[in-house]
Amino acid sequence: MSDRLPPLPLDRLDAAQRAAADELIAGPRKSVKGPFIPLLRSPELLSRVGRLGEHLRFHTVLSPRVSEFATLLVARACTQDFEWGVHVPLALKAGTSAATVDAVREGRWPAGMSEEEACVHDFATELLQRHGVADATYQAALARFGERGVVELASLIGYFVMVSMVLNVAHTPPEAAEGAAPLPSLP
Repeated sequence: MSDRLPPLPLDRLDAAQRAAADELIAGPRKSVKGPFIPLLRSPELLSRVGRLGEHLRFHTVLSPRVSEFATLLVARACTQDFEWGVHVPLALKAGTSAATVDAVREGRWPAGMSEEEACVHDFATELLQRHGVADATYQAALARFGERGVVELASLIGYFVMVSMVLNVAHTPPEAAEGAAPLPSLP
């Protein structure tokens, strides 16, 4: 598969694209890569998506372990290798076990999850499959993360679905990542 929306040469960016790229580079991401390469075609959208993602990734009430695990679940559900490759090392660093990552990669229930990861797994899986969550799942997430955490978890999942769809449409290639084997197709 060829990259449909490859990186734009810096000398071909218009003023709005350059400003959006500079804003992203000045933030915690430090570069224009992944979904921001195709999003650069719509600089105002890139800027807004970048700020939303920055909040959900770097300023959320959720722990890095919760955020990164939820991101892996979305990457798996969307078969999105770029996001998978970026977030596997971050999830491992945040405390998710390699066995849990492997199970998610293969589409299996991760037997060794913590209670917190099981709560996130149930919430994310229901939301991704049913576009909502059952009362029991909501109550479990509410008890663990509070109202703000539930809203931010649902928003994080939605954000990474959107980003994954942009990447899938663009055919953005994955980056090489330590410990992140490509995602297999699921039946």
